[in-house]
Order: sequence, then C-alpha cells, then structure tokens
Amino acid sequence: MQEAVFGRADALRRGEFRGSAGEYFGIWIVNILLTIVTLGIYSAWAKVRRNRYFYGNSFIDGHSFDYHAKGLQIFIGRAIVFGYIVGYNILLTFSPIAGGILALLMFVLLPWIVMRSLRFNARVTSYRNIRFDFVGKTWGAFVAIIFGGLIAFFSLGILAPFASRWLYRYIFNNLRYGDRAFETDPKIGALYRVWLPAFLLMLVGAAIGGGIAIFGYYSAVERASEAFNDLEMQIITAIYGALIPLLVLWGIAAIFYRIGVRNVVMNAARFDGRHHLFSDLGRLRYFWIVVSNLVVTVLTLSLMRPWAAVREHRYVIEHSGIVVDGELGDVVSSMQASGSAVTAEYLDLEGFDFGF
Repeated sequence: MQEAVFGRADALRRGEFRGSAGEYFGIWIVNILLTIVTLGIYSAWAKVRRNRYFYGNSFIDGHSFDYHAKGLQIFIGRAIVFGYIVGYNILLTFSPIAGGILALLMFVLLPWIVMRSLRFNARVTSYRNIRFDFVGKTWGAFVAIIFGGLIAFFSLGILAPFASRWLYRYIFNNLRYGDRAFETDPKIGALYRVWLPAFLLMLVGAAIGGGIAIFGYYSAVERASEAFNDLEMQIITAIYGALIPLLVLWGIAAIFYRIGVRNVVMNAARFDGRHHLFSDLGRLRYFWIVVSNLVVTVLTLSLMRPWAAVREHRYVIEHSGIVVDGELGDVVSSMQASGSAVTAEYLDLEGFDFGF
C-alpha cells in the first residue's frame, strides 16, 4: 500500500462516504422526472441537489464537504453555451465563413471558460466552513489544455504524460483552501510508467482494428463484381467491425491511464507545504466497477443508476485521503485565528458555471 511510501500510515486520514443508494434514489428519481417535465431546464437545479448529496456525505477526518452553488448560476452558464451553439449552427447554415469564425472564437475562449469553471467549482466548495479557491489565469489554462492537448495529439499520445503534468500542475498549484496552497510536481518517469500499459492497449486496439479493416477491404475487392448494395453493406460492416474493438480497447486504455495519472498526481501533491495527499485506486478494480455499473444500469433500464453512482463514488472517496503532519483541526484553527479563512457565509458567489 501507498502508506508505506510516506512512512506515516498512522497519520493517514482516508476519505469516507456515508451515503446510500436508497437515499440517493429518492433524489435521483425526482431530478429525472422534473428534468423531463421542464424539458431539461431543471437539470441545473438537479445538479445542485446531486452534488450537495455527494459532497455532504463525503467525509475526511470526521468532517464533510459542502456544495454552495445555486441552480440559477449553473442554468445561466448552460444557457450561454447553448445559445452560442444554436447561433453557430444558424450562422453555419447561412454563412459558412461566419460559422467558422464563431467556431474559432469558441476555441480561443475555451481556456478562459475552463479557468472560470475551475474557479467557480472551487469557490462553491467548502470544508469545515472554509471555502476553496482557484487563482489560475487564462494563459496557464491555454498552455495546460490547448497546447498540451495539441502536443499529445500530434505525438500520437507519446507525449501525453507531459500534457498530463502541465494540466494537473495548473489545477493543483492554483488551488487554495482558505489562504493555504496546494502544490504538486508529478515526475515524468512515474507518469510514463502508468502511460505504458495504456499505450500498449491502444496499439493492440489499432492492430486489431487495422487487421479487420484490411481483411474487409480485400474481401470486398474480391466480391467487386457482385451487386453494389451487397458490396456497400460489406464495406460498412468492415468499417464498424474495425472501429468497435479499436474504440473498446482505447476506452479501456483511457480509464487505465486516467486512474494511474490520478494516483501519481495525488501522491505527489501537498497541502500547506507539509500535508501529503493520497490515492491508491486500483486500475483493474476501478475498471471492473465502471464496466459492471454500465451493464447493471443497461439491464435495469437505468433504475440501478443511483446504486452504480454511489458505488463508484464510494470507491473513489475511500481510496483517497491525506497524510496529516499534526492535526487538520490545528490548521483550521490557525486559519480562523489569523482571520484569513474565507467562510461559507462570505458574500454571494460571483460568476456562474459553464456546463457542457
């Protein structure tokens, strides 16, 4: 276990989730029904109710988190994005050039949108009545998201660990709890160690998909003299036959890589310069939870979705934590004594969340 890495197993405060599928089912079913009745408008308020339940039942060191966003803030952000997309499609119909300019503008605005969303979600979260904050700038988001994404894409994933390092350094190194900072510096070597199995899975998926595509192509060529519809159907079947194993294995690789990166980043992170964050999610275990949740949800026509959501959230929370140097209560007390803590009663929150 990762506790041995820090040599402070007795100081580890693991997360704890105290919610249940039965309790969440009541919230979930009301959210679904009201979202349908209001043609999706209530989904913003549904998100608030859902997050308040999951945050309020997630505990560290005997204290839970709180979520303070208002449904209207989320609704406004979604309405802006929805209006932008509608305007883009209208312009694209009448003027492809104007539509292209609007699409380019969205690409330019994306780093600012991400920065504002990170700030919003931090500021609506509190622990022990002290708010989180995010102080990152737009340029940092551009480097971490746009530049890093392009680097990962054009290197065919080979430089993805560098992009992941830039992204999580941007997120963690600009995150605050009251006036105390988080920081992380994940090592490239550690990121590549969790990248390698995922990359090999991607190569296997590409090889299988490519093999099926080649077999389908030559089979179609041999039957070129047959009716065109039969030939067309065979080509379509070959394409889908190649895409399915490719996408499935790439999806598995993405899950493995994401969980591996999370462990590396969290275990390299510190709070207030001395408290180490902790994560020991098992990649195979998490993958099994995701797949079995999907199967159960589909077989029950989504009625078991609350059970699946609680099951996944509980696993993530219980395999996360913080290795405390001293007592967390002492940190909170010192912040309150200095008057630097931003409490949950501090003003109404600025801004709104850009949801997609």
